[in-house]
Amino acid sequence: MPTRRLAVAGMISSAFVPRFARAQAWPSRPVILVHGFGAGGNADSISRVMANALSEELGQQVVVEAKPGAGGNLASEQVARSQPDGHTIILLTGGHAVSAALYRNLRFNPVDDFAFASLVATFPFIVAARAESPLKTIGDVIEAARKDPGKLTFSSVGFGSTQHLTGELFAGTAGIKLTHVPYRGGMQPLADLISGRIDLVVDTITVTGAAIRSGTIRGLGVTSPEPWPALAEVPPVAATLPGFQVPSWIGIAAPAGTPPAVVERLNAAIAKALQVEKVREQLGFLGVKPQATSPDGMRAFVAAEIQRWKGVVETARLERI
Repeated sequence: MPTRRLAVAGMISSAFVPRFARAQAWPSRPVILVHGFGAGGNADSISRVMANALSEELGQQVVVEAKPGAGGNLASEQVARSQPDGHTIILLTGGHAVSAALYRNLRFNPVDDFAFASLVATFPFIVAARAESPLKTIGDVIEAARKDPGKLTFSSVGFGSTQHLTGELFAGTAGIKLTHVPYRGGMQPLADLISGRIDLVVDTITVTGAAIRSGTIRGLGVTSPEPWPALAEVPPVAATLPGFQVPSWIGIAAPAGTPPAVVERLNAAIAKALQVEKVREQLGFLGVKPQATSPDGMRAFVAAEIQRWKGVVETARLERI
């Protein structure tokens, strides 16, 4: 009997060692953190905060690589097809779930083609107008749009992005028509708002926060049910449209097939990084709330978000593409 116990223990040990060794060997070279949006935007800014933090935690450089286009789908497709060794990972946004709800034929499976590591943060969106605009409140937007349907324009970071559907959901809830103007992310929507090329932006606090604080633009509403701490002076859209709220999120994933031990180590590094006070302060300034999860927790969360957005697409009567 003792001999048999020793043999079983040896089998368990031999099974554990390679898995442990893979985790310890990773990363053996710089890790590429891909995101799918323009420079200076929410995904780009958070990617750089997390890349610096993870470089410290992993003892290997984490390099940000932007691949903007198609509401983040080009980046998702690239990473889904990458070598699943943990050296190419992706910062996903809420648009990942929106795309799954809106597009009929994505070139990747938004759940099965990824090894989810952890959520990073949650956040709301801001509806804003330029400071000189006659639109001073959400009520003003609704009134103006009812008088002249389709005249008011709003930006997003791409067709099918969360910002796009947030604007469409707002219009549908208010019973108005707005004209969508898609961008590739980054700061260009803000520049065009200030110059008067568009009437409204629907974007993150990362993009709008500094301009609102300086008085260059005016925050009309935030999509959280209560005022958001980073811009507490901006009232919730729900104060005018009861029940209206659009939460969003950021998370990190790897290609499907990435060794579980590597995913677990990445998860632990993210969780530890999000406890560092400097990192929390940086994310807070960008208007997002740090939130880590388990790999299984993130997978379940993303799957639930896809179902939630499918309901939004149906409610807003948007045509799937």
